[in-house]
Amino acid sequence: VQLQAYGGGLVQPGGSLRLSCVASGIILSSNSMGWYRQAPGKQRELVARVTNIGATYYADSVKGRFTISRNNAKNTVNLQMSSLQYEDTAVYYCNLIQTTVALVREEFWGQGTQVTVSS
Repeated sequence: VQLQAYGGGLVQPGGSLRLSCVASGIILSSNSMGWYRQAPGKQRELVARVTNIGATYYADSVKGRFTISRNNAKNTVNLQMSSLQYEDTAVYYCNLIQTTVALVREEFWGQGTQVTVSS
């Protein structure tokens, strides 16, 4: 499985940005896709996640500001980010987790896309 992320960039505080990620390869029907981020000097953290049936999870720091969505037919996941803050500056990574019939957990990562919030 390969993940290709798009949409990072420079945005002013209070602005919006949309990240997209396309998954290709052998993608099982039961999976979850999500976005993580890593700021300089910090550990990578989960931002938001969505399962194939639409259940979502958000980190407390982004609740009410970010919205995750996915298109199962196109194997894409999007992250709409609004009211961006300086603290949202990080490299954002797309992630996919799936479990095979043999109950083997597989995890895949995209290449990362930089989001910079600056005035």
